[in-house]
Amino acid sequence: MENILILGGDGYLGWPSAMFFSNKRYKVTVVDNYLRRDICKKLDISMLYNVPNLIERARIWHKLTGLEIKVAIGDLQDSEFVRSLFNGTVKYDWAASKEYAGLPDTVIHFAEMPSAPYSMMDYRTANLTISNNLIVTNNLMYAVKDFSVETHIVKLGTMGEYGTPNIDIEEGWLEIEHNGRKDKFIYPRQAGSIYHTTKIMDTDLLWFGVRTWGLKVTDLMQGPVYGIETEESKIDERLKTIFNYDEIFGTVINRFLVQAVAGYPLTVYGAGGQTRGYININDTIQCIYLSIKNPPAEGELNIYNQFTETFTVKELAEQIQSIAIKLGYDCNISLIKNPRKELENHYYNVNHKSLLGLGLKPHYLTEKVLKGMFKFVGKFKENIKKDIIFKGVKW
Repeated sequence: MENILILGGDGYLGWPSAMFFSNKRYKVTVVDNYLRRDICKKLDISMLYNVPNLIERARIWHKLTGLEIKVAIGDLQDSEFVRSLFNGTVKYDWAASKEYAGLPDTVIHFAEMPSAPYSMMDYRTANLTISNNLIVTNNLMYAVKDFSVETHIVKLGTMGEYGTPNIDIEEGWLEIEHNGRKDKFIYPRQAGSIYHTTKIMDTDLLWFGVRTWGLKVTDLMQGPVYGIETEESKIDERLKTIFNYDEIFGTVINRFLVQAVAGYPLTVYGAGGQTRGYININDTIQCIYLSIKNPPAEGELNIYNQFTETFTVKELAEQIQSIAIKLGYDCNISLIKNPRKELENHYYNVNHKSLLGLGLKPHYLTEKVLKGMFKFVGKFKENIKKDIIFKGVKW
C-alpha cells in the first residue's frame, strides 16, 4: 500500500482527502494543530454545524469501516516535529496500530492559514500568515531532502497567485524570448493579498528544492472550492467536513448559499465583474489523486491550474438567487462597496487542460448540484448567525 501523509488533515479539504485515500486502501496519516479552529474561536466565528475533532473523526471512521487513519497533533512550524514524521520518532495521538507508518510515498500539503481576509486584518495576522505558511513549507522541504528525497510533495497552491494579467495565463510556465534568446520561467505572478503572496513564496521555495536537491513536486493552482458532501462523508453525518460561511474562511459559493437560506442579501463586492475559476470539492480530490498517479520525474516541478469552470461573482449571485427563488427563499442581491483592492473588470483566459488530459471528470455547477447544496444547508438554518456573515475587512 502507498503511504500518504496529509498535512492540514482537519481542514475543509484535508479530512475529505484523508477518507478518500483511506477508502482506496492507502496508508494514511493526518497532521494538524487546529489553527483554523483556534482562529475561528478568537474571532467568534461559528461554523454551520459542529464537527468532531480529528481524533474523534478518525475513531468514527475506523469503527464504521475498519480502516485506519493515523492522527498526529502538532505544530508543523516545529521543525523537529516535522522531522519526526520522517525519521520514525513521531508519537501518534490516535492510531489503531501504534507502529510507525513508514516514510511517505506522497505528502499532501494543505497545512497553511488559507484566508486572504485574515491575512489582511492587521500586521499581527499578516505575520502569523507569513510565519506559519513559509516555515511549514520550508520544514517540509528540508525533511524530505534529509530523509526521503523520493517522496512526492503535492502542494495546494491557488489561482490567486497569478492575479489578473492582461495576457493569457498558462499552466505555471511561460516561454520568453528576449534579445534573440529563449528560456522558460515560472509564470509571473502578482498576488492580491498577503496570504496569496505566501503561496507564491511557497512555489519559489519548492522550485528551489527541485532545482537544488532533485525534489519531486506538484503545485496545484486551485480556484475557489465549493461543496460539502463526498461519497465517504455520506457514511455518517459526523464525518462531514468543516463548513464556514463568514467572509474570513467561507468561499464565495458556500457563503452565498448560506446567505440565501438565511434571508441575508448576497454580498457582491462592487459591480461583481471579478472572474475566477471554480471547482467542486469532489473534483479537488480527483485532481490530487490524478497528481499522485502521475508524479513528476526527479528534479521536476509540475504545475497544474485546478478548476473546471469560470464565473463572475455577479453571475454566481444571479444563478444562486434564481434557484433560491424557485425553492421559496426571499433572496436579494446587494452590490456593496468593494472592501478589497482588486480589478472588477478584467481579462481572464486561463489554460487548464492538463488535469482534464490526465482524466479529470468534472462536476459542474448545475441547478441540480445547487439544489442539493440548498437542501443540505437548509437543514442547519437555525444555526446561522447573521452577525458573522460580513464584517467588511478592508485592504
